[in-house]
Amino acid sequence: MLSQSLPIETTSRRETASSGESWKSFEVLPGDPQTRLLVLCDHATNLMPSEYGTLGLDDVQLNRHIAYDIGALGVAREIGRRLGATVVSTRFSRLLIDPNRGEDDPTLIMRISDGALVPGNVRVDETEKERRIRAFFRPYHAVVAAEIDAVLARGQIPVIFSMHSFTNVWRGVPRKWHAAVLWDRDPRLPVPVLKQLRERTGLEIGDNEPYSGHLRNDTIFRHATLRGLPNVLVEVRQDLIREEAGQIEWAAILADSLAAIFADPAHAEPLSRLEYHESRSDAEADRVMERVEKGDVEAASGEETAGGD
Repeated sequence: MLSQSLPIETTSRRETASSGESWKSFEVLPGDPQTRLLVLCDHATNLMPSEYGTLGLDDVQLNRHIAYDIGALGVAREIGRRLGATVVSTRFSRLLIDPNRGEDDPTLIMRISDGALVPGNVRVDETEKERRIRAFFRPYHAVVAAEIDAVLARGQIPVIFSMHSFTNVWRGVPRKWHAAVLWDRDPRLPVPVLKQLRERTGLEIGDNEPYSGHLRNDTIFRHATLRGLPNVLVEVRQDLIREEAGQIEWAAILADSLAAIFADPAHAEPLSRLEYHESRSDAEADRVMERVEKGDVEAASGEETAGGD
């Protein structure tokens, strides 16, 4: 049984980069070459390249959910270890640039996030935006695409599992969900994952809440939806995975859930083929843009969209 945790947010150590470090915007932990599961972690770290300093923020802010998905990387790595899956993660803070957005998304580089002004982003122009896209955003997505292509080249259909976490308190209101399963229109993996998590934990597991899983040009959209690959995005509440013990506990639950799904012929067969599903993201994109045009950029940045905070 998983224990309830108090709805508080504490700080943890912030990673730093030395000025002499050769920068790479992603990390790949290779798995078993015969394993077609690919685990992604878009908001893995609050690490900043030395040239950007702290974007003018103190460590309190950089240790909050606005800078990265607390605990998600530990869970992703442990799932990879248990299932022999390759894990691809970012090595830069989402405040620098958010890899789980489209390049044209108005929230790609946030100037204000959950009430915090980001000084280093206030005067970002198109030149700097393009620089960050080239240096951090595109290399990460290129390696994700390359890992998918490698599985396809072996004659297998990749299964995409995206690991995120969400803050336990949003705008002063405690979140009731312990975890969430986010998805668009492809039900092959999300529906059985949702069933597994609810049965295994008996906890409150959101179905496309507190966020929706259909954001146009996000990571899942570009790498899975457009390519017809089975996929799911799972979020776990950050107070449950802030510490290593919680990360291991939730990784075990998720890995066991996935293993059970892969072992069930009724699920394994659909997960072994390409299926193309229409996306709900067109309507979602229109709704977000309406909020942006009204000046509510922060609210449109993820209160209801995948990997929002």
